[in-house]
Amino acid sequence: MKGNEAIARAAIRCGVDGFFGYPITPQSEIIETLSLDKPWETTGMVVLQAESEVASINMVHGAAGAGKRAFTSSSSPGVALMQEGIAYMAGAEIPGVIVNVQRGGPGLGTIQPSQSDYFQATRGGGNGDYNVIVLAPNSVQEMADFVELSFQLAFKYRNPAMILSDGIIGQMMERVVLPPYKPRRTEEEIKRECPWATFGRTKDRKPNIMTSLELKPEVMEAHNIHLQKKYKEIKENEVRYETMACEDADYLIVAFGSAARLAQKAIEMACGEEGIKVGLFRPITLWPFPTCQIQESAKGKKGILVVEINAGQMVQDVRLAINGALPVEHFGRLGGIVPEPKEIVEALKEKLIWKTK
Repeated sequence: MKGNEAIARAAIRCGVDGFFGYPITPQSEIIETLSLDKPWETTGMVVLQAESEVASINMVHGAAGAGKRAFTSSSSPGVALMQEGIAYMAGAEIPGVIVNVQRGGPGLGTIQPSQSDYFQATRGGGNGDYNVIVLAPNSVQEMADFVELSFQLAFKYRNPAMILSDGIIGQMMERVVLPPYKPRRTEEEIKRECPWATFGRTKDRKPNIMTSLELKPEVMEAHNIHLQKKYKEIKENEVRYETMACEDADYLIVAFGSAARLAQKAIEMACGEEGIKVGLFRPITLWPFPTCQIQESAKGKKGILVVEINAGQMVQDVRLAINGALPVEHFGRLGGIVPEPKEIVEALKEKLIWKTK
């Protein structure tokens, strides 16, 4: 099935309580599949087409504030509209999941795939000092697997989590093993697991107030310090990455999502046809970013090529990690153009190998 369809069907099987979204290419199959599968008749899951992306994220905000597992999906310009709501959720420590199936920009751009929302996702695209947990799938299987993982992380840390995909992974079809069905949580289970949530009237405790607003600066500073401690804990415990043939390599390619799939084929060509010893480092969590792990993998290498379908965004995090210890170059295509593996091999030779010889 398509990656978008896998997201939808995994959500039904993972006991998700609600989806609120708005159609936009190339992610519309998520809401379409949910509508066709009618989970409200089987699991009781709510599926609602909102009037806009702004409404969608605020519906997630409200449902998640009551302890429900709620998510939304959109593509780049739609997710841009959600940034205020995501910042509100981060500030109020409300867990929820956002799926971004990226397309080219800026603005309305194109319906073709891109990876140009990296900065928006990893820097907290709204206002204030906050971070969103960001997972980058590179297969239809991971689209399905990351639904449950994103909800686990969101509720563990009471923080928004994002699945940052793109039009390639969302539209491509592969075999996929969907997770087994698990029931939605009962109201009593939600109360036990989410004592912070809003449940309406209660006699045995004070009301829970969930807000990102605080007019006293000293109280706001204390809350921000608390958030920064939480982000530090996430950085220490939730870094995920994958490597391929890095130990004996002379060069590294660093790529995420669909670009990592293209880079993997490029590495096969470089090793087999060109005799170039090159390995792949794939960040799975874009935030927290695997800084220390890239540093370790880069030891003894001659250079790093960062491959992205954008003008150069993750390359900045790689350069910060390497801190000048070896050359770090970027190769990318723009406007929805997807690079060919042979282009990646040529970029590796032109930008690094010929320069370092």
